[in-house]
Amino acid sequence: MSRTDAVRMIAENRRARHEYLLLEELECGIALEGSEVKSLREGRCSLAEAYGLMRSDGLYLVGAHIPEYKNATHGGHQLVRDRKLLAHRREVAKWGKAAREKGVTIVPLRLYFRGHLVKVEMALAKGKKLHDKREREKEKSAKREMDRAVRRDRR
Repeated sequence: MSRTDAVRMIAENRRARHEYLLLEELECGIALEGSEVKSLREGRCSLAEAYGLMRSDGLYLVGAHIPEYKNATHGGHQLVRDRKLLAHRREVAKWGKAAREKGVTIVPLRLYFRGHLVKVEMALAKGKKLHDKREREKEKSAKREMDRAVRRDRR
């Protein structure tokens, strides 16, 4: 793997995979200020309350919390603000159509460095119902039990 392809994780939204059924994923760049990048280099960010929002001029990440960089000189940056996501125009238009459907939303999955660039992995998602979550838990439990039984039989 070359130096430009090295991926370093900053933050991950683990609840997104539990709460939503992911339909499609997209890697986007993100427009940041200098002190935000410095804060991200320290690994400080929260995607828990964040979501994607379509506007007339593109796709935005709303609600992501990037704490102040303690050594910033000119007052730093706003902790929570709308940050423009950088993606191809065709992809953004396609996602805009999909996001207008009932029950479909855009959620961030993870924030990471790819080389020296900050990237956000966004997903088109549909909210899971409670019975879907329970069904998934039952499947996981059954698979665990089968694996244990197979291991016991091998002994």
